[in-house]
Amino acid sequence: CESVHIVSFSIFINFRLRFSAYGQLFLTQVIICYCQPGIAVEKHVAFSRGLLQDMPEITDEMVRGYMSNSELENAIQDFGRRCANVSRIYSIGKSVNGSPLWAIEISDKPGLKEAEPAFKFIGNVHGDEPVGREVLMQLAYWLCDNYLKDPLATLIVENTHLHILPSMNPDGFALRRRGNANNVDLNRDFPDQFFPNNDDIKQRQPETRAIMNWIKQEHFTASASLHGGALVANYPWDGSRDTRKQYYGCPDDKAFRYMASMYSQSHYNMSLSKEFEGGITNGALWYPIYGGMQDWNYIHGGCFELTLEISDVKWPKASELLVIWKQNKMSMLNLVASLVKTGVHGRIFAADTGRPIPGSLMVKGIDSKINASGTFGDYHRIIAPGQSYEGRILTFLTWPSFLFKRKEN
Repeated sequence: CESVHIVSFSIFINFRLRFSAYGQLFLTQVIICYCQPGIAVEKHVAFSRGLLQDMPEITDEMVRGYMSNSELENAIQDFGRRCANVSRIYSIGKSVNGSPLWAIEISDKPGLKEAEPAFKFIGNVHGDEPVGREVLMQLAYWLCDNYLKDPLATLIVENTHLHILPSMNPDGFALRRRGNANNVDLNRDFPDQFFPNNDDIKQRQPETRAIMNWIKQEHFTASASLHGGALVANYPWDGSRDTRKQYYGCPDDKAFRYMASMYSQSHYNMSLSKEFEGGITNGALWYPIYGGMQDWNYIHGGCFELTLEISDVKWPKASELLVIWKQNKMSMLNLVASLVKTGVHGRIFAADTGRPIPGSLMVKGIDSKINASGTFGDYHRIIAPGQSYEGRILTFLTWPSFLFKRKEN
């Protein structure tokens, strides 16, 4: 959010919970930040686009200028050495053919758990959409080079843990096709809420399992995957119960539209789209999919994920990559920074011992909850600005009453 007035305040509440024949004092800290960018309301119109097919042929000329898998691995390792003060390099698993799925963590305390929101970017979900690989490395280097020089870079590095997976599908990239080495579309391989596809863990692809385990290990607040073939910010739900193409919003529809609009309006020209009003779309309205990563993140990880189509061409010329990076730069930075600038943030812990208490945050009128982390009891919840909110903390012990109430003018 650029050039906006941000209001923040803190509320400290003490309340006594009774269980197992004795009392225990708990303290919850809530910080509610609001950011009002004046985002226009989307007019929902159905669109379609043929993104599901492999490209006819990816020639050597098209590949020239892109990093190979080995070159990308070297670039990631070089980044880790050059930016060791703000980064950690690790692998979340391996592909079908054994390629490590390398990830970069960027923070002023990389590798350490903190009561801060975490964000992840994932690129190259589809092997024939490689633009995310290149753009995400540009983002990593920009943050490293501008830390303590640029206010936005410094805010992100010091107040979030940003995780970057440049390539989820290195085998598909090497084979120059959409699917992985088993020719499975990884963005249809996750368990689905409407249909029991992919419920057999033994049949799930190793890349998919790696992402699912990653979600369980890290307490991600939000996420975005980068794709090519259109120019739009896509948000849940990605499918509908009756499989029809229709607007099918999730419980946090307003928050997702806010996130998508923030990305689109910060972009060079995404919001000017003649195909998608405001440069955003509901997934089920565009074209329904099932077994997608976006919906699974939200349902099972409490992670608000967008699917970002950042290039009209699936495999643009390498000479265009720098332009695409510059067009998406502010969008990516603002999306990560919004985890700090907006939303509801707090901790649930025992006042006498300081130990975290298992619990979650619910907002009245929104049928979803955000779990606090087990390490610090911290929670970070994205909400759309400009509205009144009431919420409460749930623990495994009891339901405390009113937690916060705010009317944004």
